[in-house]
Amino acid sequence: MPPESLLVAGVGDIHGRFQRVDAWLDALAEARGRPVDLVLAVGDVEAFRHADDQRRKATKRAMPAEFAEYADGVRAMKRPMYFIAGNNEDFEALHDAPDGFQLAPNVHYLGRAGLKELHGLRVGYLSGIHAPRFYEQPLKRPRSLDTAKQAGYFRAPEVEKVAALRDVDLMLVHEWPRGLPQRAQEQGEPPPGRTLPSYWIGNPITRRLVETVHPKWVLCGHSHRAFAVTLGASGGRASTRVACLDQAARPDESVFWMEFRGRDVVCAGWGISGEVSWRAGEPWGLRSLPAPSGPEPLGTGY
Repeated sequence: MPPESLLVAGVGDIHGRFQRVDAWLDALAEARGRPVDLVLAVGDVEAFRHADDQRRKATKRAMPAEFAEYADGVRAMKRPMYFIAGNNEDFEALHDAPDGFQLAPNVHYLGRAGLKELHGLRVGYLSGIHAPRFYEQPLKRPRSLDTAKQAGYFRAPEVEKVAALRDVDLMLVHEWPRGLPQRAQEQGEPPPGRTLPSYWIGNPITRRLVETVHPKWVLCGHSHRAFAVTLGASGGRASTRVACLDQAARPDESVFWMEFRGRDVVCAGWGISGEVSWRAGEPWGLRSLPAPSGPEPLGTGY
């Protein structure tokens, strides 16, 4: 590969599975014949620094307590990973760093909302999901299970901060923008083996945010299924390609990689085989997804 190219891997909800994600990225690097330069995770990473905290505070499913080994220096991520918060995180550890910090070598929390320049790319981000009841309320320090839950909801000032951004190459959000299934239906029928998720999936705040900022690409998670759609490709507006990632239970639809030259994506693909599923100039939508390898997930998130 030319030295000016950049390989970026997006990863869906990790939910504590750091070791398998690291192994998947090794396989992707081998398949592409080059290092993975940058990893972007779309929330619900569950980077608990202590195994006891993971068991006590993790989501209702039994998730591994693997990040403790990275925090303690027993293991190290092999490439830089930057993540936003979802609605299931160690919010006590994240609360005092709303603008981000390094949790362990090569593991970085981006923060609640804002813009970071990473490897020459302008990356906008918004942590959390939408809860109308808390949208205008101040953020409380997460001292209990209830206050930890409210820390997983974004607030109006955070949305306003991101809405002011322009010239964004990538935007990371946890919850889908509302209306992606409707937009996909407008663009054509789903390919064989694919069904459209519920029309109510996602939230309107994130959708308005994408339509205001017009990022080139959006990566999101939360609903635990892969999806692909283009927004804003009419009326003279710049198009935004949205890639929704499955949770990190298997790599086929939870890893999405992009090869950049400069600030433009020249090709992209799903999983860790290194196979290209999209090239610059081609349409982006449901037919850009890999063939499903099993039953489609329910897409509920948690």
